[in-house]
Amino acid sequence: MSGDSGSGDSSSATLHSTDPVLREFAELVGETDGVAVAGGRTRWSAGGELDSAARVIQAPSGIVDYVPEEMIVTVRAGTPVAELHAELAAKGQRTGLPERGGTVGGALAVGENDVTVLGRGTVRSALLQVRYVSSEGRIVNGGGPTVKNVTGFDLPRLMVGSLGTLGCLAEVIVRTNPIPTVSQWYLASDADPFASYQAVMAPSAVVYDGTNTLVLLEGHAVDVDQQAGELAATGSFVEVGPPSLPTGHRWSLPPAELKKIATHDTGAFNALVGVGTVWAAKPQPARTLSPEVQAVHDRMKMQFDPTGRLNPGRKPGVNR
Repeated sequence: MSGDSGSGDSSSATLHSTDPVLREFAELVGETDGVAVAGGRTRWSAGGELDSAARVIQAPSGIVDYVPEEMIVTVRAGTPVAELHAELAAKGQRTGLPERGGTVGGALAVGENDVTVLGRGTVRSALLQVRYVSSEGRIVNGGGPTVKNVTGFDLPRLMVGSLGTLGCLAEVIVRTNPIPTVSQWYLASDADPFASYQAVMAPSAVVYDGTNTLVLLEGHAVDVDQQAGELAATGSFVEVGPPSLPTGHRWSLPPAELKKIATHDTGAFNALVGVGTVWAAKPQPARTLSPEVQAVHDRMKMQFDPTGRLNPGRKPGVNR
């Protein structure tokens, strides 16, 4: 861990960091002109086009501290998720961050869960603490490695999905979880995906593309075998290798709405049953926020970035 001192709860604290890496990043962000942090650019178009006048910078990278027995890891935002997971795998662990080829900070800023979110948990629940650079160029700390009752903004949750418009992520503490002993995908073309989802106690993923149903079962071998037997009652499932990850625009629908997915103009799609996420060939139609909700968004942006210099041109929830 770096030698900073700051808030141990979810209220924010400005830090005078002794970590030269964080200080250098804060100086790079600065405090005047438009700036955006680039990760792996796997979701670079999320939220619209970046203002062409904005500077594009890189976040620091590297694993700072890993405590397997506590199931937490401190990592710089510019670290590739694949690199982080390779390190954790040596201890039989992983995180809820998606396996898409991007960086830790990018995954958090976009807020897209892995296709196996039912098994590994959400990105938002994985993030315990953030250190970010504010629009004034200051290093700010929020959250902590343990959960407790707190007051003030829950900064980790605010930062997930914010597209870097509230702060430039520098370093985070992320919760880890065990890698299952067995991970096996099953495929059927004659199964009702919703019946398959209900048939097993805890699938790690149920993906439906309009024709095929893919189910991921994870756990100890005896448990996976038992669940596979229960799954067989809903269709002619066969074991398959890991599928290609879904691509396209990311839709967010109420989970029950997936039963009417054919009524939406998605083009080719992969729907995550039980979650409501859809990866589709076409973008989701723009949704208009109520005046009350829009006012909350505007006040939050004004408080965190009054001059609009962080990731200018982008708005969370647009063109994902």
